[in-house]
Amino acid sequence: MKWVRNVLPPVLVGLAAIVAWELTVKLGRIAPFILPAPSAIWAELVEQKQNVWEAALASGTNALIGLAAGSIMGVLFAMAASRFRPLAEISIPFAAVISALPIIALAPILNNMFEATSSIPRRIVAAIIVFFPVFLNTLRGLREVNPIHQELMHTYAASGWTFARKVRLPGALPYVFTGLRQASSLAVIAAVVAEYFGGLQDGLGSRITSAASFTAYPRAWAFVVGACLLGLAFYLTTLLLERLAMPWRTRLIA
Repeated sequence: MKWVRNVLPPVLVGLAAIVAWELTVKLGRIAPFILPAPSAIWAELVEQKQNVWEAALASGTNALIGLAAGSIMGVLFAMAASRFRPLAEISIPFAAVISALPIIALAPILNNMFEATSSIPRRIVAAIIVFFPVFLNTLRGLREVNPIHQELMHTYAASGWTFARKVRLPGALPYVFTGLRQASSLAVIAAVVAEYFGGLQDGLGSRITSAASFTAYPRAWAFVVGACLLGLAFYLTTLLLERLAMPWRTRLIA
C-alpha cells in the first residue's frame, strides 16, 4: 500500500498532463512544428524504436563512462581534501569554477582537440559535469565524523588510512550517494548535449538535431523521450545501488 501511495499520484498527474497536452494540440490546432501531439510522438517512437535504442546505447555508454570517471575523481579528491585542509581551500573554488563551465562552450573545444570519430570529448564533458556534485557531497560527508568514533580510533592509534576506511568512508556513504543521484541525471544531460556540437553522429543528441533540421519534429521528440528514459534508468540504477550498499538505511527510513 505504501508503494501504491508513493507511485500512484505522480503517475496520475503524468497521465493527466499527457491528456491535457493531446487535447490542447488537437483542439487548439497548434502547428506540429511548434508542439507535436503525444500520439504523434508515440507513433514515431514505436516506428523508430530500433534507432532510439541504438542511439540510447551510444549516449548511455558515454554517460556511464563519464559518470564512473567523474565519480572516482570526485571521491579521491574529496578524500585528499578532507585530509589536508589547504588542499580543500584550493580545490573547492576550483571545483566551483569547473561546475560553472557551460557545456555549449566546452563541447566544441574538446571536439576540436580529438578526432571527429572519437567519443572521448563527450565522456570528458560528462566526467567534468559529474565531478562537482560528487566531490562536494563526499567532502561534506567525510568532514562530518562522529566525535565518539574519532576518539575511539585515536585510542586504538589507528592510521589515517585505517580511519578513512573504517570510519570516514562508511559514514560518508549517504552523502556520496546523494552526489551520485544528482550526477547520474547530469551525466546523461551532458552526454546528450555534447553530441549537438559535432563528432560521431550515433547518439541521441545528434539524432535530435538531425531530425529537427529536417523538420521531423515528432521524430525529434521521440529521441527526446529516449533521452528522458535513459536519464530515468540511470537515476533508478543509482537508487538501487544505494539500497544495496546501505540496506540498514533503507530499514531505518521504512
